[in-house]
Order: sequence, then structure tokens, then C-alpha cells
Amino acid sequence: MAAILVGISSCGNRQDPPVITEVKVKQGVIQGFEDRGVGSFLGIPFAEAPVGDLRWKAPVPKKKWDGVFDATHKPGMPPQPVKPRPGQPEPNLTEDCLYLNIQTPATSRKDKLPVLFWIHGGGFGTGDGNTDGITFASKGVVYVSVSYRVGALGFMALPELSAENPRGVSGNYGLLDMIEALKWVRENIAQFGGDPAKVTIMGESAGAIAVSMLCASPLAKGLFRGAISESGGSFCPVDSVRTNQNGLRDLARAEQFGIGFMRRMGASSLAELRAMDWQNWMDDALTNSISGFWPTVDGYVLPDDQYRMYEAGNYNDVNVLIGTNSDEGVGFLPMTTLEQFRADVKAEYGPFAEKVLELYPASTDNEAYNAVSDMFRENAFAWHTWAWANLQRKTGKGKVWLFYFDQYDPEHPLSAGPSGPFSHGAVHASELPYVFGPEGRSYEGGDLAVSEAMNAYWVNFVKTGDPNGEGLTLWPVYEDGAETVMQFKDGTALIAVPNRPQLELADGYFARRRALSGR
Repeated sequence: MAAILVGISSCGNRQDPPVITEVKVKQGVIQGFEDRGVGSFLGIPFAEAPVGDLRWKAPVPKKKWDGVFDATHKPGMPPQPVKPRPGQPEPNLTEDCLYLNIQTPATSRKDKLPVLFWIHGGGFGTGDGNTDGITFASKGVVYVSVSYRVGALGFMALPELSAENPRGVSGNYGLLDMIEALKWVRENIAQFGGDPAKVTIMGESAGAIAVSMLCASPLAKGLFRGAISESGGSFCPVDSVRTNQNGLRDLARAEQFGIGFMRRMGASSLAELRAMDWQNWMDDALTNSISGFWPTVDGYVLPDDQYRMYEAGNYNDVNVLIGTNSDEGVGFLPMTTLEQFRADVKAEYGPFAEKVLELYPASTDNEAYNAVSDMFRENAFAWHTWAWANLQRKTGKGKVWLFYFDQYDPEHPLSAGPSGPFSHGAVHASELPYVFGPEGRSYEGGDLAVSEAMNAYWVNFVKTGDPNGEGLTLWPVYEDGAETVMQFKDGTALIAVPNRPQLELADGYFARRRALSGR
């Protein structure tokens, strides 16, 4: 989803009492502004700029400043390979990127409103925190969105980096940024009328995967009380490679990937990389690919295979609202031929190949593309969410609510034409306008019913830890095999877990990979 940029136009009529637009946090005074009836604060630094010697180091808490910090301009984006839209200015890319935005409806620091902490998607390689949360803030929620380091700056591991770290680890700087931002929220959100004991983390795609990882990381313990994950989880085996989002590298393998990056950049040392302009790697194909830089199982931020951690009950056990979309694998992989599809399945799936071809049938090139897309849907998104729900249901006390988004948008660029081969369902990230509010269009009919229901369930979950509320279809806690999954399609309906045979196939496939990896 393209970021919905937070505006800075003032609301014409001030409230009585007025919303909070000036606060004093531990670092100093911050001046925001009133926007659409809520107090808005843009570009608040939660850490020192990760530049120079701080490049590829854990975030350093922001020091105190003198005077008043002006929080009326949106911050720049973390360095990433992004091109301007037609007619739009060049994006403001800057390595000084550790900022968060806050929208608060509070009129008093005593309001103690629930807090929603948004983590953007983008494959851990793109995106930023400038996403508008007015639909949440206008309903009594303090909305926080965070930017974190992405790509090589956010996730490169290297032996030299591990050697200079007292814990002997490297990588995962983007995750550490999120944790530092959550610590900042815990210390300061009360000044914005928020309750630090009522923080819910929420993300989509890579942001949802990050939410899953924060639920597993001991460093995030106690920083949130609930989690919302839209299309993401991290339960695949720890492996030597990342293939189509289906493997997490351990530290040693991540360090080797970092060495390869350093060599491609023509550097021979960490010092040379730190002195290098980040623009040098913006066009590096492997750095920016789906198999590129990613969080690492380093034994510190991410202690171990998350599947194993959940089996042992070793995670931050909070209520979760999680789910996936009906056709979100489309668009991730290039077109293929029927012949290539069958050859790839036999090479990748071994003893599972025959079952894969049975559950993902194809007799034409177009059908082969749809089959590959559906396999990606399960392997990258749906299986992780299903595994998460089942594991937490068995080993945790936190409640699980599972959803399935199936609202087809015929205007989406990936929607199918008369001859195919693209989506006939809900593509990746297509639920976001329904949750946050549509961008530049008015919903009606089934679209309006879905949007109103999703936003209401999400707001209720942030406020109470339970999505249910007056005027909504009762959403039961997830129970495997029962019709407890909330389907969003022209309204709401309860269904059993969809595509179950495919999910069970993925379960066996990942179990075999986990066994072969020896973890």
C-alpha cells in the first residue's frame, strides 16, 4: 500500500477543550499542530541519527535538546530504491531516519487512551512511517507510526560487526529500531494522553512479520499488550538461504551474505563500508531482491527458530488478531510456463511434488502462474498465520482471533482481465484501505460494509484486547476445525480455515525442511 501521507493543514474550528498540541517529553518540549480535530506531531526523533560511526549499530536513545522541537513537518524516508511518482517531487531519502509520528485525540495528559503502534511493510527494504491514522485517532486511539532502517542499513550482518559488538552479534538493526521506539513510547506516550500499559502493535506484510518477531523477542517483553498482524508471520525454518520468503538465515550465514554484499560494493572492510555513500547500493539487484537483507536468527534479538520457541511457550504471550488475504500471492513472482512450473515443483518439493501438483493443478501457462501465486500465498503468508494461531492456542494464554480478507477489487492493477492470469480475489495489502479508510474514493455497498466492520473490530481490539462490540457479528476466539474465522467479503461471515489441504501440505513441507536443517 502506498503511504498515506499525514497532512499539515490546520482544522478550522478549535475544540473546547483543545486537543494536545504541545508536550514535554524526556528529551524536551515538542510543538505539534491541530489537524482534523486531533493533535498531530510529525518527525519526532526517538533515537540519534544512525550515521557515521552509528551506522550498523543498535539505536542510541535520543539525547535532550534545547528549545522547542518543531514537529510540524513529516520526516524523510529511510534510504531505499524508490522512484518518484509521475508529477511528484523526488522522495526525501535520508539516513537520518529514526522518527515517529503521533496523532492523538486527547485533550488532557490524564486521558490514558489506548495506543496503536503501526509498523509499515515493504519487504524490510522499502517503506516509511508516514501513514495517516486519522480513522483510529478520531475514534479515541493514540496513533503512532514509526520509521526504521531498511535494506542493507537495517539488516546487514558482518563478522567485523559481530566482533565489535559485546554480544558477538550483528544485523537486526531495523528490529532494534522498532524496540527502541516502543521504549520511547512507554516512557513518553502519557504526555500525549496515551496509556503506556495499553499499547497494541500492528503491521502489514513485513510489518506483520516484524509484529510476529516482536512477539517472540525477549527484548520486546512488556512493551505491548496486544498484536495485530495482517499478512505476516515468521515460523519458517532457519536455513542457509532465503527462498521466496521461506527461510531465515542464522547469524553465520547472514554474515556470509554480508561479506558478499561488501565485495559487490568494492569494499574490503567495515570502515570502507561505513565511509561509503548509501546511494552506491541502491541499484544492486541482490541487495534489493526478495532474497536480500532480512532479519536474522542471531541468538539475541531473535533467539531461535520461532516455531520451536512457540512450541516451548517461549514468547510474549498477548492477545492477537491475525489473518491473510485470499489471493495475495499474485504479483510477487514473474510469469512462468507450464513446463517450467512442473520442473520447479519437482526440484523444490521432492517427496511432496506429486501432492503439490495435485493441490495446485495447472494445464496452461496462465494456470501455472496462478498455481505459483497460490503456493506463494500459503508459503509466505497463510501457513505462517495458521501455524501462529495453532501454536499459540496450544501453548499460550493469549486469545487468538483469525480473519480472512476476500474483498475483490476490480480496479486493482493486478485484478484479472477476461483472459487472466491475474487475481480473482483479494491481493496483498488490499485490505489496508478498508482498515485505514479509502484513499481518494468513497466506499459503498459491500465495500462500505467491509470497511466499517474491519475498522470497528480493529479499534475495539486496540481499546479492549477483544475485537467484539455493539452492532458487530460476534467473532469467536479461534478454534481449529470450527467456523471461527471471520471472513470479510461484502460484509462479515464466519467460516472454517480456508485452503486447509494446501496449509497441511505446507505444514509437512516446512516440517521436513526443519528436520533437514537440524534445528
